[in-house]
Amino acid sequence: MSVTRRQFAPAAASLAALSASPAFGQQTSETVKWRLTSSFPKSLDTLYGAAQTIARVTGEMTDGKFELRAFGAGEIVPGLQVLDAVANGTVECGQTYTGYYIGKNPTFIFDGSVPFGFTPRMHNAWMMFGDGRKLMDEVYDSFNVVALPCGQTGGQMFGWFRKELKTPADFVGLKMRTAGFGGKVMTKLGAVPQQTAGGDIYPALERGTIDACEWVGPYDDEKLGFNKVAKYYYTPGVMELEAVNQLFIGKAAWAALPPRYQAVLKYACNYAMTEMLASYDAKNAVAIARLVAAGTQLSVLNDEIIKALRVALEAVLDEEAAQNEQFKKVLANWRQFRASQHRWFSIADTRAENAVYRSDRT
Repeated sequence: MSVTRRQFAPAAASLAALSASPAFGQQTSETVKWRLTSSFPKSLDTLYGAAQTIARVTGEMTDGKFELRAFGAGEIVPGLQVLDAVANGTVECGQTYTGYYIGKNPTFIFDGSVPFGFTPRMHNAWMMFGDGRKLMDEVYDSFNVVALPCGQTGGQMFGWFRKELKTPADFVGLKMRTAGFGGKVMTKLGAVPQQTAGGDIYPALERGTIDACEWVGPYDDEKLGFNKVAKYYYTPGVMELEAVNQLFIGKAAWAALPPRYQAVLKYACNYAMTEMLASYDAKNAVAIARLVAAGTQLSVLNDEIIKALRVALEAVLDEEAAQNEQFKKVLANWRQFRASQHRWFSIADTRAENAVYRSDRT
C-alpha cells in the first residue's frame, strides 16, 4: 500500500511525540512474550486483523523484543470468555467487545455500543474530553483488567431478516442473534435474543435456530454468508452507531510491563483502532453494492418501529439504573454528554451530509 506525504504526516507526528516521551526513551533489552486471545475468528480479517496489527506494530517498535502472539476465537478460549481468561491470568491480554459481558456488569456497555447512542467521534470525545475514561476505568479496575481501546467498526446495519418488518408486532417470538443491549431492547418488543459468537451465526441461521441476526455491516456479513439465508437487510443501524473493541490486559501483567512497552502498546492499539474504522468505511461501501446486485433486499425501518425501539431502550436503561448504582452514575453522565453531542452534530455534520447527498442526486 502506497502512503502519501499527507497520510504519513499525522502518524509521523504522533510517533515522534511518543519517541520523545520519557517512557519511550527508556531503552530496555528485556524480552517480553505475551499471548493475545481474540473474541473473533481469523476469517474476519478486519476484526481479527486488528489483533494482528497490534502484534505487528508492537513488534516493529521494539525490534521484536515485545512479542505478542495472536490467537483466534476458540484457539485458547471461546470467543465470549476473553475477559475471564485475562482476569484470571490464563493469558496476558485479549481483544474483545465489552457488550459480551453485560451479564457480569451492565455498565460495560457504555464502552461498547449503546443503542441510539454515540457515533465513533462522539464516543472519542466522551472518553478523552468528558468523564468517560475515568468512569469506565472504575469498572475495569473491579474486574482486575486494564482496557485500551483497540478497534472501532463505525456505524452498523440493523440486521438480516427472513421476513419483512412492518410493525413492532413482527418482533414477537422472533429469535434473533444480537449482542450487548440490543438483546434487552428486543426482549421488550417480544423477541427472543440469542448471543452467538460470530463463527456460529451462519449455521444457526441456516438451520432455523434463529430467524434473524445482526453482526457488523456489509463487508463482514457478506463474508459470513448471511445473504444466502436471509433476504431482507435492514437499515438504519440505530442499535449500534458504533462498536468499540478493547484490548483487556491483566493488571499484574500491565504493572510488570516496562514503561516503554506500555507506551508502545497504547500506540499500537490506537493505530489499530484508526485502521479498523478506515478499513470498514472503505470496504462496506463496496460490499453493500455487491450484496444488492446479488439480490439482497435493502430495507428501511419505518418510523413506528424506530420509535418503539427508542421507547424500549430508555425503559431498559432506567430499569438497569434502578438496580445498579454504578450503571446509574455512568448513565447520567453519558445521557448529558449524548444530548449535547447529538445537538451539535445535527447542526453541523448531519445537515451538511444530507445537503451534499441531495446535491449529488440533482
